[in-house]
Amino acid sequence: MGRREQLSLFTENLTKDPEAAGFPFHVRGVGGVGKSTLLKQWQDVARRAGAVTAVVDENDVHGVQQALAELARQLAEQAGPLKEFDRAAEKYHREQEAAAEPVPVEGAPLTEGAPSVSSRVMTQAALGAASQILGVGIVTSMANPDAAAQGLDRLRAGARARQRRGGGAGPAEVSRAFVSELDRLCDRYPWVVLFFDTWEQTGRYLDGWIRQLLQDAFGPLPVNVLVVLAGRDELAEREWAPLRELMADVPLGVFTEAETRALLAARGVTEPEVVDAVLHLSMGLPLLVGLLALARPNRAEDVDASGDVVDAAVERFVQCIADEQRRETVLACALAPQMNGDVFSAAAPREAQGLWGWLCGQPFVSGRGDFKQYHAVVRASMVRHQHAHSPQRWAAAHPHLAAAHATWRTAAEQGIAEAKRWSDFRWRRHRLDETYHQLCANPADQLQTALEQAVHAVQGDEAVLRQWIGMLELAARDTADPALLTWADRLQFAVAAAADPILASLAVLLTHGRLNTTARAWAQTYTGRCLYLADREEEALVELDHAIANDPRNAKAWGYRGDTHSWLGHIDQAIADLTVALNLEPTHAWILAVRGEAHRLTGRYREAISDLTAALDLDASVAEAIGVFIKAA
Repeated sequence: MGRREQLSLFTENLTKDPEAAGFPFHVRGVGGVGKSTLLKQWQDVARRAGAVTAVVDENDVHGVQQALAELARQLAEQAGPLKEFDRAAEKYHREQEAAAEPVPVEGAPLTEGAPSVSSRVMTQAALGAASQILGVGIVTSMANPDAAAQGLDRLRAGARARQRRGGGAGPAEVSRAFVSELDRLCDRYPWVVLFFDTWEQTGRYLDGWIRQLLQDAFGPLPVNVLVVLAGRDELAEREWAPLRELMADVPLGVFTEAETRALLAARGVTEPEVVDAVLHLSMGLPLLVGLLALARPNRAEDVDASGDVVDAAVERFVQCIADEQRRETVLACALAPQMNGDVFSAAAPREAQGLWGWLCGQPFVSGRGDFKQYHAVVRASMVRHQHAHSPQRWAAAHPHLAAAHATWRTAAEQGIAEAKRWSDFRWRRHRLDETYHQLCANPADQLQTALEQAVHAVQGDEAVLRQWIGMLELAARDTADPALLTWADRLQFAVAAAADPILASLAVLLTHGRLNTTARAWAQTYTGRCLYLADREEEALVELDHAIANDPRNAKAWGYRGDTHSWLGHIDQAIADLTVALNLEPTHAWILAVRGEAHRLTGRYREAISDLTAALDLDASVAEAIGVFIKAA
C-alpha cells in the first residue's frame, strides 16, 4: 500500500543502462515507517527483472565475514555454487583457527639486512650441535648460518603475521573473491542486487567495508551490481562524502491521509469516526496503522488510549485478538529476541503449539529461513508492558527459556573442542540467548557471570565480542536495569572508540568488572596474547605473569608466556614455561609443537622429534610446522 513513487524509482532504474543506473540506494526513516517492507517490494521487483538478490540484516551480521557468508549463501541458492568465494572463505576460516593456536608458517619474505641476534644465536647453536649428531643431514646441509638465521626470522615473522587478529590479507582476499564472483554473476544476469537492512545496526560492522567495496578496494565492482542500504539515520557526512553524489537518497515519511485511509479500507475499517481516530493515534506511521487496522475497531472509543502512541497502538492490537490462545502466544513469544520452531515450542503456551504458522504470518513478524523476529518497535512495546504489568509471566518465562537454550547449548557442545566453541555459530547462538534470558530474569545476580563470559567471548574474534555486547545492550533495554545499562554503554564505547576493540574491552573488564580470580586470570591471558600480537612483548609478559599468579593452573597462560619468551630468544625460560603448561594439559598439540620448535632451535633434536611427533599424532595440522622447518633447512 502506498510507496508508488519509490517503487517506480527502483523499477525504472532497472530498465536503464547499468552505466547510468548502477548507483547505491539509501532508504532512511524512523522505525515502523516501512523500510523493510519497501526492501521486500524492491527485491520482488528486481527478481521479476531477472536479477539475483540477497539481503542481510542485524540477525545475519556481526562482522564482515558473516555478512559475506550469508550474501553468498543466498546468491548460491539462485545461481549455483560460488566456488572461488567458498575456497577463499574456507582458507580464511582455517587461518583464523590456526591463529588461535598458532604454528609457524611460510610466506613472509626474507628479512632485509642482517638476521636478528636471537635467530643467529639459535641457528649457530643448532648447527654446532647438529654437526655432531649422526643422521641429521637435512639440518647440517644448510649453506650458511646467516641464511639459516634469516630463514628462521622469516618463519617467525610469518607466524606472527598470521596470528594477528584481523591483520594480513585474509579478510581482503575473501572480499576480493566475493567481488570476483559478483563479476561472474553479472555476466549471466542483468543485475545483482545486495540489500543491507537495519543499517543502524549492521552499519556498525559493515560501514567501512561497504565504502571500500563501492570504491573498488577489492577490485572493480561491476556496474550492474546495485547496493541498497536501509536504516533509520542519515549516513555519516564526513565518511560518506566521497560517495554522496553517487547515492540515491530515498527518505520515507509517514503515510499521507489518503494512503492511510486506503490501507484501512483494504482491511475493512471504513467507519468515518474510527478512521479519524486511527489517523489521530497512528499519525500515519504505517506499522501502527496496520496494527490498528488488524484490531478491527468498531467504535472510535476502541481506538482511544492514553500513554505512549506506540504502546497504545500495540496494546490495542493485543486486546483485540479475540482468541485467548493467540493473544497469549503473541505476548509470550515477544520475550524471545528471535525464534525458530524449537524456541516457539518452548515459549508458547502448551495448548498453542499449532500456532507457529499463524504467528509467522503476522505483519510484525519477519525473517528469512528458520529464524523469525518481531519488528523491533512492536517487540519493545510488548516487552515493556510485560515487564511492568506482568511480573509473574516475566519471572516464569525467562528462566524457562534460559534452561531450554542451556539444553540446546549442551547438545551443541558434543564433538566440539572447548577452545572452538565460541567460533561455532550454533553453540554461540544458544549461549547468547541463554545469557540474555538469565539477565532478564535476574540482572543483579547474573550480570557478573555475563561479564565473566564476555572475557571468553574475545577469544572468538571482534565480531563475536560485538555480538556479546549487543546481547548485553538488548537485555539492558528490556529490563531497564541501571547496572546493565552502564555496562552496555561502557563496553559499546570501548569497542567503538578504540583502535583495538578487544584490548579495550578487556581493559574495561579488568578495571571495572570485579571479576573472580579465575576470570581475571583469563582476561590477563587474552590481554597478554593481544599485546604479543601487537609487538608489545614486554607488556605481554607482565600481563601473563599476572595471569599465572592469579591462576597457576591456567595452561594457556603458561603456553602463551612460553611462546613470548621463545620469540624474544629466552629459550630456556620458554621451555620451562611450556613444560609447566604440558604438565597441566599433556595433550595440547600447539604447546607440544611450540616446545618441539624450541628444543630444535637449541639442538635438542631427540626432544624436538618426540614433541613434534606427539603434536602430529594429536593434530595433523602441525605437520605444516614440521614441513616448513624442513624446507627452511
